[in-house]
Amino acid sequence: MSLRGGTRRLGRSDVEVPRLGFGGAPVGNLFTAVDEDVALEAVRTALAEGITYVDTAPHYGTGLSEERIGRALRGVPRGRFVLGTKVGRLVEPVEEGAPATRDGGFDVPATRRWVWDFSAAGVRRSLEESLERLGLDRVDVLLVHDPDEHLDAARAGALPELLRMREEGLVRAVGAGMNSSAHLTSLVEEFDLDVVLCAGQYDLLEQPALDDLLPAALRRGTSVVLGGVLGSGLLAVDEPREDATYRYAPVPAAVLARARTAARTAREHGVPLPALAVQAVLAHPAVASALLGVRSPQEVRAAAALLDVEVPAGAWRALREAGTVREDVPLPAPG
Repeated sequence: MSLRGGTRRLGRSDVEVPRLGFGGAPVGNLFTAVDEDVALEAVRTALAEGITYVDTAPHYGTGLSEERIGRALRGVPRGRFVLGTKVGRLVEPVEEGAPATRDGGFDVPATRRWVWDFSAAGVRRSLEESLERLGLDRVDVLLVHDPDEHLDAARAGALPELLRMREEGLVRAVGAGMNSSAHLTSLVEEFDLDVVLCAGQYDLLEQPALDDLLPAALRRGTSVVLGGVLGSGLLAVDEPREDATYRYAPVPAAVLARARTAARTAREHGVPLPALAVQAVLAHPAVASALLGVRSPQEVRAAAALLDVEVPAGAWRALREAGTVREDVPLPAPG
């Protein structure tokens, strides 16, 4: 049964998101530059394919992702998409004569930089500046971005301010985004969050978020959006390579072995490995959506097609029997 067309509500908010979301870091020139026209067409193709949840952040290309997404959405009826961005970093120009600084992860000119700011005032300013870059009057989802080393500041300033902004009707759903499931769990337990974005902690090969974040999210009624479900490359192809990256680092031997077992299972059942990877994580009841970072219309269409793949029940049984996934990982029901 195809997952295309299904939506999930984010926590107790009125925001409904599709099972796949558009991850906006690549169109902010993550690792390599993307042609402007290609980037804009990628966003428009996502909407046409039903990927109507678009996630971005000031961090992505020091504002470039927001600017491009805003240009791509210009003229699109506001009710046709759900847009999320983040706070915690402010973008500012690099003064003439100052040392050139840039985020090495993004291929952008060194004319702007970002600075940390988890204060209440910084949150307000961040949203205002994001709206200006986007050319919109509102966003739907607002997350505190990467407060791992700034948890006290986020607890004191950013998170209470997001809750106030939700009460004021400035945003519809609020939460936090991090790579640490443990830190996210603590925030879920402490604050009334609608959604958290967890990257690299729950995929086909490793599931640490199953021990803390996902059960906590179910208890608290908080939705989880997942990033990194293709392991930053390892699970994005049908034949996992030894030189692939996993969570943006060289793949460990044990993880590569599990990936190759999963790939063999996929071949035996006639399905693409990326389809197994995406559909498996969407089976957990706490997971509302998975973000895929795509940088071209072709990649968008390939991502959307993963939800149309009919995976035989035997494939899920084989993954479990091979020990590729833990016994307590929920897997899709047949039919």
